Amino acid sequence: MKRFDTVIVVDWSAATRKPAKETKDAIWIGVARAGVAVEQVYCRSRLEAEAWLTARFDAERAAGHRALVGFDFPFGYPKGFATQLTGKADPFAVWQWLEQRIQDDEKGQNNRFAVAAEMNRLFPGAGPFWGKPKEDIWPDIPYRKAGIVYDQVAERRATDLVAKASSSCFQLFFNPTVGSQALMGLPVLERLRHRHAAKVWPFEEVADAPLVFAEVWPGLIEPAVKQASQQAGTDEIRDKIQVRLLSQALSALDDAALTALFSAAGNGAEEEAWILGAGSSDVLERQARRASEDQTMTLQPPPLRNDCFSLPAGVDWTPVDAALAHLRDRLHAVTATETVPLSDALGRVLAEAVVAVRSNPPQPNTAVDGYGFAGPAPEGAQVWPLVSGRAAAGQPHDQPVPAGHAIRILTGAALPEGVDTVVLEEDVTCDGAQIAFHGPLKTGANTRKAGEDAVAGDVILKAGRVVTPADLALASATGLSELTVRKPLRVGVLSTGDELVEPGDTAAAGQIYDANRPMLLALIGRMGFAAVDLGKAADDRPALKTRLDDAAADVDVILTSGGASAGDEDHMSAILREHGAMEQWRIALKPGRPLALGMWSGTPVFGLPGNPVAAMVCTLVFACPALGVMAGASWREPQGFTLPAAFSKRKKPGRREYLRARARNGQVEVFKSEGSGRVSSLSWAEGLVELPDEAINVVDGTPVRFIPYASFGL
Repeated sequence: MKRFDTVIVVDWSAATRKPAKETKDAIWIGVARAGVAVEQVYCRSRLEAEAWLTARFDAERAAGHRALVGFDFPFGYPKGFATQLTGKADPFAVWQWLEQRIQDDEKGQNNRFAVAAEMNRLFPGAGPFWGKPKEDIWPDIPYRKAGIVYDQVAERRATDLVAKASSSCFQLFFNPTVGSQALMGLPVLERLRHRHAAKVWPFEEVADAPLVFAEVWPGLIEPAVKQASQQAGTDEIRDKIQVRLLSQALSALDDAALTALFSAAGNGAEEEAWILGAGSSDVLERQARRASEDQTMTLQPPPLRNDCFSLPAGVDWTPVDAALAHLRDRLHAVTATETVPLSDALGRVLAEAVVAVRSNPPQPNTAVDGYGFAGPAPEGAQVWPLVSGRAAAGQPHDQPVPAGHAIRILTGAALPEGVDTVVLEEDVTCDGAQIAFHGPLKTGANTRKAGEDAVAGDVILKAGRVVTPADLALASATGLSELTVRKPLRVGVLSTGDELVEPGDTAAAGQIYDANRPMLLALIGRMGFAAVDLGKAADDRPALKTRLDDAAADVDVILTSGGASAGDEDHMSAILREHGAMEQWRIALKPGRPLALGMWSGTPVFGLPGNPVAAMVCTLVFACPALGVMAGASWREPQGFTLPAAFSKRKKPGRREYLRARARNGQVEVFKSEGSGRVSSLSWAEGLVELPDEAINVVDGTPVRFIPYASFGL
């Protein structure tokens, strides 16, 4: 059994919708990779969880990852149940039967007890399902287990006995409510397995499947959960700890251990299912306890690999597109997640897909002021009597409107019962008792359907999106008060070189003022990241090593300027080579050929050229999209525009060139000098002209690609 790239553990719930504040007995989802906890997600409803899982499965498949997803409710019932219910000894037939009957809404209101009563009627005697909120409802469901004889089907499955689970899949009420969780979970699994072509263990062969569903039980790692709960204190939610530790334990297993777990299903598992790890709890418990004791394995996404910047052997000059593709394919998010109110979410990166809690509009309503009635209205003069009262936004009319009658209705008002069409006020004559207008008017005219903008349970914003003011409006309109976002990426900026002087100090002969650090800090801030000023470091390798050590402990990414080449005084590239994992890219572009990329104590380092023009170009072209990915956003391609040139230039083949430029009178002009030391050109320009790798002869009017600074997020 080949290891899984990602392990997801879902702690399910049959409860009604939970509050915005994280709480127990909700749905908790833990994600881990290679024994490292990536995140724990709080879902307030089953609809929200299903949407999150759908988006996550799509993302894992797009990344080429193999994923194991464990759900903590029974995948099957005791032997003989499926045949009695569906006529087939097939657990998937039970899943399909339930999916066709179970109803669930955004508030978590559902019909599981009615469906359980229907199933009980198919079995002789009392049961097998039991437990309900009150004794006098659902008469086909016994209030307590007393009196139920489990002779046609057993009360517990073989795997429950092996795992020593005290609960039964037939218990609907009174903790533990495993029976209710299964009734509300299996229909979701039925939809997810078809939607994502998932394979379900142990019912199907899963050895090479990219997406595998398996039944899990956190009780197998109970000692580790108890230990971690005691360490965390009363403020930490036990369900959250469970999914974290179990996902870590499963993702840390090697191929042999995984093979053993997936080969351990006992007799009857093809119908009853099997708890992954039942009978081998010591293996999972050992891994979970290790994760509990090593807090460095938690809370953060996995680090970047030390070789994430390595180019293929033999590469000398690297084309710009190849360098960008390399970064895009090797980098991933390095920031943790947090949940914030909408008021604090602007500009933040969504850590997960956002699901509409409420449909928008929530009910059918009118788009205009006018008069509502049951359409259609035939051609010709129409006279309709009015009912008393009116419907207005926030003031619904709670009585049905009889057929053949109309009601006064104002823009945004929910349509009363009996109304599906509205005639414009300007097209009506009214005497207070009746209205007159000319038809025809088709059914639904001047109205909005419920959910025509967004439907409850739909994904309205995708993970990786940077939240805009319009996104906040959409989230609020669909019932959300907070969003789960990535914590801001902390980007440190360090200047190097004995020749640098701080602005305001006296510059001696041979010294220059540090132009790069103020520029880069401002660029980082404008891009939406948290800019951290790391100061300047002298050309002293021990001192530089200390500065890098301190920076790596404080920031997520380090940007340095100067020392990126391979000369005697290029200490940054030298120290990265000696103490870290460093790759020096000779990129086929002008300006900015040397670009040192490396890892220092697990923190990525971008070694930019010391020349301000080259530093800015490399930041915009390479660091900007790379930092976005590490912040959790999608890879961003800058938007360029084709404009006629207002300049001439003969360019040789072999490298990409970026000219400082600005648009004027429908054309694009470039700075008078291409000298990379002309800092004034950066201020003069409003963007870059990108000339291709191939040879090109530009004359007045030649179409060229102009990329405004705004396209880089500035």
